[in-house]
Amino acid sequence: MLFVSINMNYKISRRAAALSPSLTLAIDSKAKQMKAEGQDVVGFGAGEPDFDTPQHIKDAAAKALAAGFTKYTPAAGIPELRQAIADKHKRDNNLTYKPSQIIVSCGGKHSCYNVIIATCEEGDEVIIPAPYWLSYPEMVKLAGATPVIVQTTDRTEFKLTPEALRQAITPKTRLLVLNSPSNPTGTVYTPEEIKALGDICVEKGVLIMSDEIYEHLLYDGATHRSVASFSPAHLEHTIIVHGFAKAWSMTGWRLGWCAAPEPIAKAIDAIQSHSTSNPTSFAQKGAVAALTGPQDHLKTWLAEFDKRRLFAWKKLNSIPGISCVNAKGAFYLFPNISRTGLKSTEFCARLLESEKVAAVPGIAFGADDYIRLSYATSLANIEKGLERLERFCRTLVR
Repeated sequence: MLFVSINMNYKISRRAAALSPSLTLAIDSKAKQMKAEGQDVVGFGAGEPDFDTPQHIKDAAAKALAAGFTKYTPAAGIPELRQAIADKHKRDNNLTYKPSQIIVSCGGKHSCYNVIIATCEEGDEVIIPAPYWLSYPEMVKLAGATPVIVQTTDRTEFKLTPEALRQAITPKTRLLVLNSPSNPTGTVYTPEEIKALGDICVEKGVLIMSDEIYEHLLYDGATHRSVASFSPAHLEHTIIVHGFAKAWSMTGWRLGWCAAPEPIAKAIDAIQSHSTSNPTSFAQKGAVAALTGPQDHLKTWLAEFDKRRLFAWKKLNSIPGISCVNAKGAFYLFPNISRTGLKSTEFCARLLESEKVAAVPGIAFGADDYIRLSYATSLANIEKGLERLERFCRTLVR
């Protein structure tokens, strides 16, 4: 049989071609591949707790599955879950939302994307403080809008100042992306700092996408306060994005949500109805259990995370060429590697090759003089990995 080769011209859209693949997922995938080949790799890349999902949550999903709760649900989520999320915001944040203002999505990332697509278009600008979670700018590009990156450094604990925000706002500014506690830095803004940024956005008519997925992961007496909670005006300017991945270790469940002013919620509902439809039916039953069931797992997890955080922070600051501000939330540290003489991509590539340690280059987060290390792994792994990191750094800094 004769086969004729046809030269197809596969045209890729400009928006798709402009995207950068997720470096965090790429690093995690490479580390897992090396482990599968039998190599002793210590992975600091993945942003997910190493604890299992609490049993009562798994039981609720399993019960729903066994009962045949396997069909379509409303695109925005089951009413029971939307009500539970509204109740959570009232209980934890003193915010009043109707269930119709809650949209359940296929993960926190999905919620961020939905919010940006629903509120931004060509000609709009979106202010993103750097270091940032690496997907924010790519989502803005997919919406046809322009990411405006405002750089911060460890000298100011990676915080956006009111002065820098004012300077970045133009007549084209549509949205500010605010993430506290922060991925990748672990920064937590104080309530006063959050309010100051919110005040400017209210004054200038700028919306805020407040990513609060690490809300419950706090240390050293740090407190979380949502920017939406300061006044009715702040509430009307804010879209909260959140999810079940971090505080309930449900990364693979792919469940998140947003809480938004009614018109924006309706727009997101419409978008989701044409993209993914509903999140997984029986997983939503597990999410109800996550919000309404016992929360005692969190105290145990936080104590363990805190122990790892303090050990890693002290060890990092003893390594030649490394300096690191301490995190106040989430489960990441963001050490400065500038004194090693390497930029982050080369640093991480050589570290993985020579010492079998996987870290994420800071350039993925808009900060090339840093790397991200997740301490959502065992203390034994952290000890081993940082010993290897020290050995590597000693070859660079004499």
